[in-house]
Amino acid sequence: MRPADLTRRKQAGLPITVLTAWDALSAAVVAGAGVDAVLVGDSLAMAVLGHATTLPVTLEEMLHHCRAAGRGLAAAAPNGSPLLICDLPFLTYQCGLEEALAAAGRVLKETPAVAVKLEGAEPETLAVIDRMVRSGIPVMGHLGLTPQSVHQLGYRRQAGDPVSQERLRRRALALQEAGCFALVLEHIPAELATELSLRLAIPVIGIGAGDGCDGQVRVTADLLGLTSRQPPFSPPLVDGRAIAGEALGRWVREQRAPAAPPAAPPTRPASPAAPHC
Repeated sequence: MRPADLTRRKQAGLPITVLTAWDALSAAVVAGAGVDAVLVGDSLAMAVLGHATTLPVTLEEMLHHCRAAGRGLAAAAPNGSPLLICDLPFLTYQCGLEEALAAAGRVLKETPAVAVKLEGAEPETLAVIDRMVRSGIPVMGHLGLTPQSVHQLGYRRQAGDPVSQERLRRRALALQEAGCFALVLEHIPAELATELSLRLAIPVIGIGAGDGCDGQVRVTADLLGLTSRQPPFSPPLVDGRAIAGEALGRWVREQRAPAAPPAAPPTRPASPAAPHC
């Protein structure tokens, strides 16, 4: 899969599916499910590394996990793996064009990822995206609830009033104009997400943005019920923590159970005495 394949799916009216992965095992599992794209998201800071937000994860950690996910995809789907995208973590693209280009370049040079994702559409971010795209680096945008801005926005739904909705429309068009091949819209009104899906030529991938988008993305750990805090727009498909805890607890109890005493060997009747001559 390449970025242009997602556009072709949109043009053909085919839904686009995206799941996150953080290592070889999770990547192999989601590839086996048949997804179109796999995102090594900075959500691994919370789901895997135990941080309270996505902010602490470093570029080196993202590269490490992306390489692992790439190995899982190669093993699970050697003849046609999903599109692999890697999040650029906080402060790798907000500190100037050269630093941002170097960070994105490392992702493509040092991992199997073929695209990066970054948040926001401020003038500085648009300039970074333009520079990356002109340098041959595919970029996915992200608007709405942007977790790297948690201290400004929190985790509440965004674009709830007409003014902020118009601002988001302008930013979405600006990201398309800057060269993004796709756009993630997170936790915004469904009507606005549907409108932008119809208006934009690039695929719009929703998460907590209703069913009218060109595709959907979810954090795999959320869908499997493995995270301690479930977002309201991503209910678990199974209670993974309970299922795993019960199965592993049963194994532990079996190991600790006292061993049964060995069975006594079967007794045989005594052989009759040999007759005397």
